[in-house]
Amino acid sequence: MSLSLLSRYAFFAVCVIFTLASLPFLDHDWLWPITAVTGVLSLIGLFDLLQTPHAVRRNYPILGNIRYLVEGIRPEIRQYLLESDSDALPFSRAQRSLVYSRAKNETADKPFGTLIDVYQSGFEFIGHSMRPAPLSDPNSFRVTVGGPQCSQPYSASVFNISAMSFGSLSANAIRALNQGAKLGNFAHDTGEGSISPYHRENGGDLTWELGSGYFGCRTSDGRFDPERFATQAQNPQVRMIEIKMSQGAKPGHGGILPKHKVTKEIAETRGIMMGEDCVSPSRHSAFSTPIEMMHFIQQLRELSGGKPVGFKFCLGHPWEFMGIAKAMLETGILPDFIVVDGKEGGTGAAPVEFTDHIGVPMREGLLFVHNTLVGLNLRDKIKLGASGKIVSAFDIASVLAIGADWANSARGFMFAIGCIQSQSCHTNKCPTGVATQDALRQRALVVPDKAQRVFNFHRSTLKALAEMLAAAGLEHPSQLSAKHLVRRMSATEIKLFSELHVFLKPGELLTGEVSGAFYSRMWQMARADSFEPNEIAAA
Repeated sequence: MSLSLLSRYAFFAVCVIFTLASLPFLDHDWLWPITAVTGVLSLIGLFDLLQTPHAVRRNYPILGNIRYLVEGIRPEIRQYLLESDSDALPFSRAQRSLVYSRAKNETADKPFGTLIDVYQSGFEFIGHSMRPAPLSDPNSFRVTVGGPQCSQPYSASVFNISAMSFGSLSANAIRALNQGAKLGNFAHDTGEGSISPYHRENGGDLTWELGSGYFGCRTSDGRFDPERFATQAQNPQVRMIEIKMSQGAKPGHGGILPKHKVTKEIAETRGIMMGEDCVSPSRHSAFSTPIEMMHFIQQLRELSGGKPVGFKFCLGHPWEFMGIAKAMLETGILPDFIVVDGKEGGTGAAPVEFTDHIGVPMREGLLFVHNTLVGLNLRDKIKLGASGKIVSAFDIASVLAIGADWANSARGFMFAIGCIQSQSCHTNKCPTGVATQDALRQRALVVPDKAQRVFNFHRSTLKALAEMLAAAGLEHPSQLSAKHLVRRMSATEIKLFSELHVFLKPGELLTGEVSGAFYSRMWQMARADSFEPNEIAAA
């Protein structure tokens, strides 16, 4: 027998031999606890030898389990002991600490200078003015959403809670978020899981997200039900309607909530059957072309009593959005708003290939949508929201500077109610009670306390935004533009965002004199009657 073989089985052999040898002497009180331990280890080793899925445990009985134990706690060890303040996994400790401090109403000021390497390529900042503006009231940082075809416009905060469904989040998490939104007078997006009783308890403003499953307004076969939609949409608490075309976490991918996770409450909220998988199709059944989509938007606006109706999407094929824009021109029907989600991901779990390699990042998507609307003279009629890894005042300012009217945050508000980024959202074992349907686990989330933290985080972030604007010589977020945002390109060069990107002039796409060749080509490929590209232009 080789030395290698002996070393692999040595500990298992010692446990077995000691257990068998000590059995006649168990009348000694000091011996039986040791024998019990070695006996249990011997049984584990025997099981390791007999099991088939894990080769390491078969080759290293007992000791091989250490590998799986360490692997199981690796994320926690890395997060709490090994990661630096700037490691983004996906949010850095510095980002999380900022949210935690502001949510607890503690100072987030840092002494002794920045920890960021300001000479590293990609570093971004906002230039300040030699003549700072007076500090503005953050409560005035609002934007009116509702175009010329909307009879019930909504005054929205420039910072709101992004889409997270009841089902992915716990009842107590939904309660805390909505109560915080009520306290701070900002909007809470329901996510595609519809409006639950927990969204209604505290009366905070809601953006009702309507996904491809039409939860809360669907027929028995999963199609859109106009009557059920009208009943919910006309509730005064619902301030805006948002059609979800795709989401940054998994653009172009449907979803399934397994039947064993469908509780009675979820079934009643979504309008689905117990004992069946809850399916979110990858595409809508209410429309199949850009023109049909515009008519669906008009239908929802009429059924809701004239409330703002828009859509959320993560940009994929550029010609598809331009096809939607062509449908706007052809039908004369305009959405009141568009929310651009980024492929940076979100609270939803997704296949790693989708997380890493599908969809356009938020900033590029936002810039493309903004430019398209400007090029069609539609930008002043349609408001733009942006969603994707936004937790700080600078994050908000950076998206407003390149075209957004407001910003949404999902994970930022999750941190505010206690999320510790354990990345166990899809397991139903969230340690803080945020992303679970386990009644005992979510009981740990105390709603009044966390609601106050949601309010604090929103208020403190907008206060920081006001201070940044004043330093830049501005009084309102709407005054931010690409010339205020700066990026380091190399150790010796910085550029304004207005120099970095192509910005179309009003009406360029209509006149055909387009300054960017890419925009011109995508416009030629776009079709109002189909999401497919114009093959002649694409050739």
